[in-house]
Amino acid sequence: MSIYTKKGDSGTTALLGLSERVSKDAQRIVALGCLDELNSQLGVAVSFLTQDQSSLLEEIRSIQQDLFEINTEVATVAPRDPPFLADSDKARRLERFIDQQEAGLPPLSHFIYLGGSPAGAALHLARSVCRRAEREVVRLSRKEDVNASIARYLNRLSDALFVMARLANHLAGSPEEPWKGK
Repeated sequence: MSIYTKKGDSGTTALLGLSERVSKDAQRIVALGCLDELNSQLGVAVSFLTQDQSSLLEEIRSIQQDLFEINTEVATVAPRDPPFLADSDKARRLERFIDQQEAGLPPLSHFIYLGGSPAGAALHLARSVCRRAEREVVRLSRKEDVNASIARYLNRLSDALFVMARLANHLAGSPEEPWKGK
């Protein structure tokens, strides 16, 4: 079987549970694209992890698994049963991760320049992509039925990615540079 079908050449694509094709610029497709980009950016971050930062790998892989599940639900027009994150355990898992990791990081008193180690910079970029994905999922939810737990998870995920970026930089010995304004 070939990866290409040529069915999308006219600017349309298929969604799970829908017999007719939809435009590739439909809001659901835009949201799916942002979620896919986020998962890809996490893969970039993984490729930059050093031995000192390897403790982040398990959490990133767990997040990538969550994103595959979210993508499946967003790509399915009919509500999924049971829906992803029905009991919000995954968002709570992120909260526990944030709390545990923040306890070992220096407190922030200023905004920081985003960057640092290659893995830290990639995780900062993933956080920005996550924020965009969240906005697109919220925009979709204003037009169509979307599980509210997905936006909640993405909101928590962006916080977790910020902490992961800080942790990656801390583990790499890359100091945070405070932004103090003018």
